[in-house]
Amino acid sequence: MSAEAKLAALQLELPPAPKAMGVYKPIVIIGNLAYLSGHGPLKPDKTLITGRLGEDMDVEAGYQAARATGLALLATLRENLGSLDRVARLVKVLGLVRSTDEFDAQPAVINGCSELFREVFGEDAGVAARSAIGTNALPGGIAVEIEAIFELR
Repeated sequence: MSAEAKLAALQLELPPAPKAMGVYKPIVIIGNLAYLSGHGPLKPDKTLITGRLGEDMDVEAGYQAARATGLALLATLRENLGSLDRVARLVKVLGLVRSTDEFDAQPAVINGCSELFREVFGEDAGVAARSAIGTNALPGGIAVEIEAIFELR
């Protein structure tokens, strides 16, 4: 099943592709690689999920924020590629989690994005090398920021 067909079967709705909010491009394509800049947890109403894991958010809320971020990344891909079916595989994911010093479940939070990509692109093509890192601050107080690299067809 193609990525577009899986997205439809899962009844997932992509938010509007986010626009750059600074001096950067949301996506840069070089050869057969698409580099996506850090995206935040964008909701369908164009607002962002804010909070700090271990303070006013638990792992499940962070997981949902990371999943929303994954949907925003997919929206950028689709807008720029025309179809998610142009993705050959996910190569790398870097997830940043705004969290307290004591919070240590960053990988469980970023699983929200990783599991989404696995659902859409499949067990092999949708699972990549990954880092999940805690940080004390992110722009606008967002809960997570995720960037990714995809190989294209």
